[in-house]
Amino acid sequence: MVHIAIVDYGLGNLRSVQNGLLKAGGARAFITVSPEDLVEADGIILPGVGAFRDGMNRLSPLMRNILDVAHDGKPMLGICLGMQMLFTESEEGGVHLGLDLIPGRVVRFEGEGKVPHMGWNSIHITRHHPLLDGIEDGTYFYFVHSYYGAAPPAHEIAACQYLERFSAAVQNREGNVVGTQFHPEKSGDDGLKVLANFIEMCRR
Repeated sequence: MVHIAIVDYGLGNLRSVQNGLLKAGGARAFITVSPEDLVEADGIILPGVGAFRDGMNRLSPLMRNILDVAHDGKPMLGICLGMQMLFTESEEGGVHLGLDLIPGRVVRFEGEGKVPHMGWNSIHITRHHPLLDGIEDGTYFYFVHSYYGAAPPAHEIAACQYLERFSAAVQNREGNVVGTQFHPEKSGDDGLKVLANFIEMCRR
């Protein structure tokens, strides 16, 4: 049984992510604030809903531990704000530093249209990664966000269009750290498939 630690830093839909992993099957998902749990788990999920600065401030006690396990090659999945915090920095509420596991900046949507981007939208797969195995190009996922990460091509595995093009899913250089701007736990069977793929990454 794969053990996956969901990081509780005070922001995020923790129970929804936990229930999604249980539905995906093959994993014991537990919510934790313990550095020891991060070391012992087979994989880590960094959820999140809210502002970048608040997220990074609340995550600061575990930041060194998260960076250590990521650099050691452990699978890690950031969801929504959790994905954004993987980036180098964000301009939300002023410029604030992120975990710098994915190069690039998190920026606000520009142009005429409703912000936040909220609801179902299709993704375009731009690079193969096991996280999206079995997901067809054009599949719809559920999004809720006003800011997005602009990843370099080598770090982007899926893109989406809303007001402008943005990175919908990303990876670090080694491929063990991934992130989705969409919420797989709120995206029906296709979202559960993404979570099941992450479980398989942890199993390998």
